[in-house]
Amino acid sequence: MKKIAFVLIALISFTAVSAQLKQKKDWSKVAIDRAGDHIMLQFSYDNWSGKPDSIKNRLKGLPRGFNFYVMMNKPFKSDPRWSIGFGLGVSSSNIYFKKTSIGITSIGTKLPFTNLDSTNYFKKYKMATTFLEAPIELRYTFDPENEGKSWKVAVGVKVGTMLNAHTKGKTLVNKNGATLNAYTEKESKKTFFNTTRLAATARVGIGHFSLFGAYSITSFLKDGAGPSLHPYQVGLTISGL
Repeated sequence: MKKIAFVLIALISFTAVSAQLKQKKDWSKVAIDRAGDHIMLQFSYDNWSGKPDSIKNRLKGLPRGFNFYVMMNKPFKSDPRWSIGFGLGVSSSNIYFKKTSIGITSIGTKLPFTNLDSTNYFKKYKMATTFLEAPIELRYTFDPENEGKSWKVAVGVKVGTMLNAHTKGKTLVNKNGATLNAYTEKESKKTFFNTTRLAATARVGIGHFSLFGAYSITSFLKDGAGPSLHPYQVGLTISGL
């Protein structure tokens, strides 16, 4: 899924670039009047690369995330088609599991993913993380004079620090699926996780809508705490630029 999404973004970018190469204009003499700051919202499909079968086979439902950033945009004076975007915001991710318990508050050195096929389990169960992030992008707008209808591409990185990591289980049932207790259990701890994250990003779209991808270069878990998992997101961006 991750590879297909990034290939799709690359193909769309190449098509857009090819369609615009025929245009020749001295952009250094063009004055562009547009807002320097904007909001960027992202809705994503989330997952982890590097999952062993013991984790992959426990996933359930649609893992998803939401990112919110306040961005500044600084066009190049020599060519306003190019600009640098930078900002600050929050990224959240939710990964859902079936018949699983994740020992996020365990006192051991390795994060346990426990199979609960033969015992009581939560009908709904997820691991959620939230990061404070600072993204930076190199952007290219093919027609900044008609920015609301123009093709746009951007590549960049974002660095973040973990604000929260927790598991949440709802509705305890027995191994046959019968409800035992309709309560919610939430456990929170950051011990097993790399609390600093560096991710590569890419976007391509038209006007205020674009497809985006983000891949964590740093591992999700600390060395020795579990497999080398790398979170990634693929989804839709709604943005002023």
